[in-house]
Amino acid sequence: MTAPLPSLSPQDALVAVMVAVSASDEDIRTSELVAIERMVNHMPIFGTYDIDRIPTVAQTVYSLFTEEDGLDALFGLVREGLPEKLWETAYALACDVAAADGILHQPELRMLEEIRGELSIDRLHSVAIEWSARVRHMTS
Repeated sequence: MTAPLPSLSPQDALVAVMVAVSASDEDIRTSELVAIERMVNHMPIFGTYDIDRIPTVAQTVYSLFTEEDGLDALFGLVREGLPEKLWETAYALACDVAAADGILHQPELRMLEEIRGELSIDRLHSVAIEWSARVRHMTS
């Protein structure tokens, strides 16, 4: 029998979404980890967040990725822990992580599509969020 899944705080859920995008292509890049750390250290939503929770949340995501219905379980945890008003925030953070290395890989694009669907992100809003992530991470 599988151990019960932990519940996630709203901040844990945001971290889980970012880690999921980073891990989606099975190659967690330093630039993605730096982007996650930077966002956790500087965004107001993480003002009281204990950064020592990041490895635990990341391990939960990695473990779920090895299970048959792990992605569904992950999104269940995220929806349960994250108020709907933060769903677009989660998508924006996911887009920033995906764009952090300057290249959007197919698995990352598929994960972003999953997040968009699971969190009911309006198509017009998602395009604006994606565009803003792209321009923030452009190089010369």
